Amino acid sequence: MMWRQYRFDVATDGRGTWEITAQIDAHVRESGITTGLVHVFLHHTSASLILCENADPAVRGDLEKFMARLVPDGDSMYEHASEGPDDMPAHVRCVLTHNDLTIPLTEGRLALGTWQGVYLWEHRRRPHRRALTVTVHGEV
Repeated sequence: MMWRQYRFDVATDGRGTWEITAQIDAHVRESGITTGLVHVFLHHTSASLILCENADPAVRGDLEKFMARLVPDGDSMYEHASEGPDDMPAHVRCVLTHNDLTIPLTEGRLALGTWQGVYLWEHRRRPHRRALTVTVHGEV
């Protein structure tokens, strides 16, 4: 059993989704590991990782509309707003989703479904630079 670890950053333009499947896959190929698990960890509490349909961008737009209704910016019930009206909602959104994913690795490739992609979901309105760690572990 062996493992390799990689780190990369994603620059966001504010609230929205960024597909990061290709970056993760590049690290998987570089690792040389063919069977095992890939763990992706996002080092932030106001953005998250999602496994989502990659064929129709309307899916991600609809998710954003749903989340905006569920966790609106500027809600007066939130005490924490030190970085603006999207501060606490971004933390709630992260807790409701997650900041890590584990994906099977089969024959040197991410074992994703036909229409699945890995996305960083930025919950803040301002641009940010988000750090991720990818750990690939398994057998060559």
